[in-house]
Amino acid sequence: MSNPIIVIGGGGHAKVLIDALLGSCVEVLGATDTDPVRVDCCICGVRVLGDDGILLRYAPDAVRLVNGLGSVSHTTARQKIYEKYKTLGYSFETVVHPSAVISRDVQLSEGVQVMAGAIVQAGSRIGANTIINTRAIVDHDCEIGAHVHLAPGAILCGGVNVGSGTHIGTGAVVIQNIRVGHHDIVGAGSVVIKNLADCSKAVGVPARSLS
Repeated sequence: MSNPIIVIGGGGHAKVLIDALLGSCVEVLGATDTDPVRVDCCICGVRVLGDDGILLRYAPDAVRLVNGLGSVSHTTARQKIYEKYKTLGYSFETVVHPSAVISRDVQLSEGVQVMAGAIVQAGSRIGANTIINTRAIVDHDCEIGAHVHLAPGAILCGGVNVGSGTHIGTGAVVIQNIRVGHHDIVGAGSVVIKNLADCSKAVGVPARSLS
């Protein structure tokens, strides 16, 4: 039998993850929340156990973790949580919503989260701790680095390469064979038709770099 899950975080993204886990009949032991007022409250029927420090009461081989922190631009906070608990010996569960469509020829790394209605096509590889959010589409042969957030409704056409730590905003489109750099931000609704350098911010149709 697999070890039970603890979800780190008690906000909106954590709620959606808990719902996905329960929909897949996965045992969720509880969640954490930094707000002490929310201790012993419930999220979709799952109890808030305490703040993140409660995790240290459980041996790394006794539970599996799910990173419930979302992001609206920078993914640094998610990355820090992931790396902290990996260093302590914990493992992160990969979460796939029952309604997601994932090709058999896809590689999902540890801690990847594929949300409701998302599609990941053949030949794509997704790095650790990355979110493929609601109704996002990753077409064939895409390479996505670690700690990336592909926001709801975003679309990567075939052969796109996305560097680690990048946020691609809601409804953004990246056309085929484009490289998006590391730690980039692509604004919501933007259309990327040219390669983006590392640590840049791009917005508009077509997207233009602001930095």
